[in-house]
Order: sequence, then structure tokens, then C-alpha cells
Amino acid sequence: MERDRTISAEPKKSDREKVKVIEWEEFEQELARLWSLSSALKEAQEKKQSLQQKLESLIEVEAESLNRSNELEEMQQKLEARKMVMGNTSMHSMVAVEDTKKKEEQLSTELRSLLVAGTALSVARKRLEESNQLLSRDSGYIRLKNLQKMLRRRQQNMITQVSLLYPVKFTMGPAHEQELESFPNTSRSGNSARFKPTNQGSLTILGLHLTMLPFKMTSFFTDKKEVQRSATALGYVGHAVCLIASYLKVPLRYPLRLGGSHSYIIDYGPFLEPASSDLSSNTVVSTDVKHVEFPLFLDGQDTTRAAYAVFLLNKDLEQLLNYIGVKSLGPRHVLANLKELVRTIQSVDYIDT
Repeated sequence: MERDRTISAEPKKSDREKVKVIEWEEFEQELARLWSLSSALKEAQEKKQSLQQKLESLIEVEAESLNRSNELEEMQQKLEARKMVMGNTSMHSMVAVEDTKKKEEQLSTELRSLLVAGTALSVARKRLEESNQLLSRDSGYIRLKNLQKMLRRRQQNMITQVSLLYPVKFTMGPAHEQELESFPNTSRSGNSARFKPTNQGSLTILGLHLTMLPFKMTSFFTDKKEVQRSATALGYVGHAVCLIASYLKVPLRYPLRLGGSHSYIIDYGPFLEPASSDLSSNTVVSTDVKHVEFPLFLDGQDTTRAAYAVFLLNKDLEQLLNYIGVKSLGPRHVLANLKELVRTIQSVDYIDT
């Protein structure tokens, strides 16, 4: 306890030593000095508060500017994205404009063609109306029928000349390897009444038989004269078919290139040609419409092409028969179809139809 008292007494003694004793004469000066110090301290505190307020405001401004800069950066990114979208949109719009221009050009071309077609249609309609007016009268219809009869008589006369130039006759005699088993007598409706004579004969054109055996098979022992006669007969048939088709104004599906006993028939079917010489499974094949000529005679040992040419020639005859309203007698009856064609045109019923 005494030790504590001594320890507590020592600071009091030191405090007394620190106490400054001011004389009365210096008291006013010291008081004034303390007053000035307190006023300076107060001003310093006020400045500190003002500075603190300014600092806080500056911090707020800095934070706001930072937020603004972040917002500005986001807006700039959005602007760049918008610019990219606008660029793509402008590209698409340019493409659309070009497509629109092309379509406008196409539409203008189609419009011009439609105007031309409309003009032609109006002219044709006017002519059709005039024709209908003429036909509506009795005289107009009678005139048309007379013109048709005159045309058919003219066709009859011309085809009669063809029949005189290339007569197709039925000759009796020993049986040949021929194109027919019997000569058919066919009516205009297409119903055929076949008969087989006791002594079977054959059809000839200008005295020549059309034997189909050389076109089916050939060998070293094949009669060359028989082959030549068949080729000549086919040349006669081809020429007669061309003349009759021109008189009837019928374009043949398989046109002919006439050359006598070395005539050809043309097929305008699709022609397949390999694009390369590679025979692998991935070979590219290009399809193009070209004409192929088939010989109406035996070309060496190739009987298939010649037989197909005869088939196409018979298809032309079938086309002409169908044009006048008669059915074909079959794919092997070339001379019989030609004779039936000429007989039907020379009949009286052909003029009256």
C-alpha cells in the first residue's frame, strides 16, 4: 500500500513541475494567444469539414463517372452490335434489290411476251369469230365441206399416183419366208377379217418381195441377191411413206433419209453417252437428245439395227393409218399396212368423212 502511494505521488509531483506559472502582467498576452489558437483550431476544423465534404462529393462524382463510363462502354458495345446487324441488313437489302431488279427484268420480258401473245390471241380470236360467222350460215358450212372434199380428192389423186409408182400387189405362188401369214382385209373401223388362200402367196412392191428372214438371221450362206431385193423393197416403201405423209401434211415421228436401197430412218430419242472411259461403278452418264440413224438394209453382220429400222418404218405407217382412222395390222406387216393405207385413202368413204 505504501508502495502504491509513493507511485501515485510521483506523477502528481511531475504534474506540478509541468504547471507553468504565469505572471499577471503576462496573463492578458497569454489569454490572447490562447484565444487566437482556439480560433485557428476552429478554422482548421471548419476547413477540414469543408475539405471532407468536397472529398466526399468528389468521390461521389468519381463513382458516378465510373458508372457512366461503364454504361458508355456497354452502349458502345451495343452500338457495335447494331452496326454489325445494320451491315448484314444492308447486305441482305442489296441482294434483295438485285434480285428485285432481275425479277423486274424477267417480269418486263414476260409482260412483253404476254402483250405480243395477247395481240396474236386477239387477232386469232377475231379470225375465229369471223370463221364462226361464216360457218354459222348454211353457205359457209357447205363451202367448208366442199373445200374438204376438194382437198381429199386432191390427196386421193396424188396418192393414186404413188400407188401407180409403187404398186403393192398380192401375188399367188409358192410360199416364201415373208412378212405375212395371210393378207388381211381390214375395214375402216379397225375390225379385220383374215383369210388364208389354199395356195398361199405374198405381197410385193413393184414386183419385189419383202422377205424378213435376212433381217432376223444372217450367215455366210445368206443369199446376197435376196438381201439386196429386200433392201430395195424397203427403199420403195420408205419413199412411198414420205410422199404420202407430205400429201397428208403429217410430220412423221421417225423421218427418213432416202437413198434407194441404202435408206436410213432417224430416231430422235435420248442418246446415252458415258462422260469418261472409266468403266467403274461411279461412271457419270450424260443424257442428251440426239438423232440416231438406223439402216433399212443389212449393214455388215448387224441385223439388230436393220430390224429396228424396219420396226420404226412400220411405226410411221401406223401413224399414218391412225391419222385417217384405221388401226394398224401389226408390227411385222409393212407392205400390208402400206396397201391398207392406200386402199383406205382411195375409197369413197375417205372423201365423205
